[in-house]
Amino acid sequence: MNKNKIGYSCLLLSLAFLSACQKKPPAMGGFAVPVTAAVVKQKDVPVQIEAVGNVEAVRTVSVKPMVAGQVMEVHFREGQDVRKGDLLFVIDPRPFQIALSKAQADWARDTAQQKNAQTEVKRYEGLIKQGYVSAEQYDQMRTNASALNATVGVDQTAVNDAKLNLQYCFIHSPIDGRTGAVLIHPGNLVKANDTPSLVVVNQIQPIYVTFAVAQEKLDEIKTFMSQGALKVVAIPASEEETPVVGKVSFIDNAVDPNTGTVKIKAIFPNEGKTLWPGRFANVKLTLRTESNALVVPTQAVQTGQQGSYVFVIGPDMSVKIQPVVVDRSQDSESVIKSGLKAGDKVVTDGQLMLGPGMKVMLKK
Repeated sequence: MNKNKIGYSCLLLSLAFLSACQKKPPAMGGFAVPVTAAVVKQKDVPVQIEAVGNVEAVRTVSVKPMVAGQVMEVHFREGQDVRKGDLLFVIDPRPFQIALSKAQADWARDTAQQKNAQTEVKRYEGLIKQGYVSAEQYDQMRTNASALNATVGVDQTAVNDAKLNLQYCFIHSPIDGRTGAVLIHPGNLVKANDTPSLVVVNQIQPIYVTFAVAQEKLDEIKTFMSQGALKVVAIPASEEETPVVGKVSFIDNAVDPNTGTVKIKAIFPNEGKTLWPGRFANVKLTLRTESNALVVPTQAVQTGQQGSYVFVIGPDMSVKIQPVVVDRSQDSESVIKSGLKAGDKVVTDGQLMLGPGMKVMLKK
């Protein structure tokens, strides 16, 4: 009998324990759940398209020799900023100086003969009138003068070519930009237009950022672009970097059928050289500004089976579930299309412990 009483007592204790576990959380009573909250604000919010872009140099030049010879000098440091016209390399100019001197000497010799032939033609003009020379002799003199005229022209071309080849020995930067690694060092022999390049120069001021947007946005982008330049903000992959402001400069003339996107290119002054060729950047393209939009911190918006909702705190510090329609989210804020009004107070942290009608207290 004692065993039955003990078993009956244990059963009562178990039922009491289960009943206590099934009771509602103490927050439904006098206990208030600590939460953080924010007030629904009304402000002007930019309508933006976000994408990941790739930084590209405005111009990239692979510097190659135009003449064959030995590299004698390098006049820059790797990674140095250079200006258009700055001397980069010197190829041994001596063979080309000799070639120029020879071409100039040939030109001088043939020019002297040309002048003599022209004088003879004028002299023969007088002699043929007086009958001292035959027409055949006169024609021969004129032919000789014409041949020398042509020879002088060829000589002048050879002189110009020799001067050009001599200029090619002194290789200057074709653009403003930054040099890469020196690929050919002094002492090496190079050939005209041979590979590899001597150096690659990238123009990074200004600089491009190329990104892709969905084709559904194309008409909207074109509409606002026709009204003026579209502002673009680029933030390098490291969020600590300072955003760089630029504008759209190019929209591709075709949609990529494989991805359903269209390529857009924006140009940036890049004064601080934050953007670097080959680097990725987060891009925000601003189409327009929406006035008096309702915004809440994105962390306030929860998602349930019925859609998006927030916990709204009433005057008595109790909460209710309020369905909302989110228009879009950008940065750390969500733009609310319907369901809230300016001044409403919504919970931003602590939602997991809340239910309808529960009391809350604001964390300090």
